[in-house]
Amino acid sequence: MVKGNQSFIFESKPVIISSATVGGPLEAQGPLAEDIDILHDDPYIGQDSFEKAEKLMLEEAAAKALEKAGVNKYDVGLFISGDLINQIISSSFAARTIGVPYLGIYGACSSSMEGLAIAASFVDGQKVKYVLTGASSHNNSAERQYRYPNEYGAQKPPTSQWTVTGAGVCLLALEGEGPRVTAATIGRIVDLGITDPFNMGAAMAPAAVDTIEAHFRDLDIEPDYYDLIVTGDLGAVGHKIALDRFKENGTEISEKKFMDCGMMIYDREKQPQVFAGGSGCASSAVTVYGHLLNKMKSGKIRRLLVVATGALHSPLSYQQKETIPCIAHAVAIEM
Repeated sequence: MVKGNQSFIFESKPVIISSATVGGPLEAQGPLAEDIDILHDDPYIGQDSFEKAEKLMLEEAAAKALEKAGVNKYDVGLFISGDLINQIISSSFAARTIGVPYLGIYGACSSSMEGLAIAASFVDGQKVKYVLTGASSHNNSAERQYRYPNEYGAQKPPTSQWTVTGAGVCLLALEGEGPRVTAATIGRIVDLGITDPFNMGAAMAPAAVDTIEAHFRDLDIEPDYYDLIVTGDLGAVGHKIALDRFKENGTEISEKKFMDCGMMIYDREKQPQVFAGGSGCASSAVTVYGHLLNKMKSGKIRRLLVVATGALHSPLSYQQKETIPCIAHAVAIEM
């Protein structure tokens, strides 16, 4: 059901009956490691390229989610996934292995919640019985595509972020036990003219604020309705900018209830190489489909709003001196 200008209510409240996450070496050293199902100590994961490693992580997460639910992949009506690599090859090549109908999406780091919103729409409309949806990213593959290969040892500014190496997938169904997807708000493009690819948090923060405020407006609710509102990967810089922008707009959000996946997945004091925090599609996918859903199942969180953020630039647009258009998609999950 359409609600307001940008939002949808899922009347059947599709259920996340299982989820699974995979992480790399740095994620294994982070504070959320216990909530990651499969951890790897080798960034190559036994493969001969980082891109193949990323594909494998997505395959592992999908297989683990199906295993947890006891669902055969041939009963899955749709696999929806996105990533950061050109032509979303991690998702498409993983879909080749998974072997179910596939929709590839690209929303940069907002892909996790873009996928969940689409998946919930299919299930809510009773078009399919089960939908797998997820996202992945890999630090080494993203660095050499968007910035400089890590082997170069290029110096980074404090505003830069570390692309999360990992994958997160959930299995959505019309019936079952688990957290339910109740609503979604689709974001608009927001571009404030930032051109620095080492300052993604500042570029994406206005888009996150725009979508969150649209969600409150469309659903006619207050920020306190949620136990936690979490952005995808604004990092420390973008998180502060978002809070300041809320204050300027008169939107009262408690700092205790407003967090960021990119700040949660790493310990910035013990892991200084992440600078302002985590980023990438896996930042929200791993944090939400692992740590935060576990908190919901344990009763520590009842109402969660996930706002995945994405910078929609490319190496080509950056080289042509284009600004960075950004977007954020919000999905409400409740127990």
